[in-house]
Amino acid sequence: MTHVTDITDLRDTIASLNTEFRHHGATSVLEAALSRPEFGKIAMVSSFGAESVALLHLVAMVDRATPVLFIDTEMLFAETLVYQTEVAERLGLKNVQTIRASTTEVARRDPDGVLHQSDTDACCTLRKTEPLEGALAGFDGWITGRKRFQSGTRAQMEFFEIEDATGRIKVNPLAFWAPGDVAAYMDENRLPRHPLVAQGYPSIGCAPCTSKVKPGEDPRAGRWRGAEKEECGIHFVNGKMVRKGETA
Repeated sequence: MTHVTDITDLRDTIASLNTEFRHHGATSVLEAALSRPEFGKIAMVSSFGAESVALLHLVAMVDRATPVLFIDTEMLFAETLVYQTEVAERLGLKNVQTIRASTTEVARRDPDGVLHQSDTDACCTLRKTEPLEGALAGFDGWITGRKRFQSGTRAQMEFFEIEDATGRIKVNPLAFWAPGDVAAYMDENRLPRHPLVAQGYPSIGCAPCTSKVKPGEDPRAGRWRGAEKEECGIHFVNGKMVRKGETA
């Protein structure tokens, strides 16, 4: 790997990058992340959810060969799987990699497929966090579609972050986009919508843990409804899942 190995030096690098790109846009951030040597080997992680196509389109314009990691929890909506294939073909993405949990681990820890009913955190760890960690092991950093407006845990997000637990750089090109920016970009570029959005799902995860959102509710209200949970655990601090109210 080519990134800075000393965590202090890396923090300084991240701070410098955020200062340098403070007044830049998503495309400039992506171009830097995918070309400058300090970033090393970068992958994009995408759920192919409600707003994913905007960032996927931006990445495709910069470099269609960028590795795109898609986590199939084997509990996704059928519509998401179809949409993932359609979007990848439409944008000409050349390196989409489908990531799944170990069949051995699933058989051992969730043999009946009902773990999400008793322990959503454990289910997310098994089906999302651990498979992604394994897939990212060969990368120095990763690109996410997270945005400040999505939740309280993301309100102070910058373009570039460091994962203290791993030393990887996390790149958030859309950090400062507003909800209207995403919709406008999708309209301007005539990008296909996830079919479930029109059915009342503005934020889409696994089928068992995603419900429709009523008018006036927060767009992420349908994710783990009724639980004190805002993140699946893919985005974590010091190796721990981010909880409501903590700093992302």
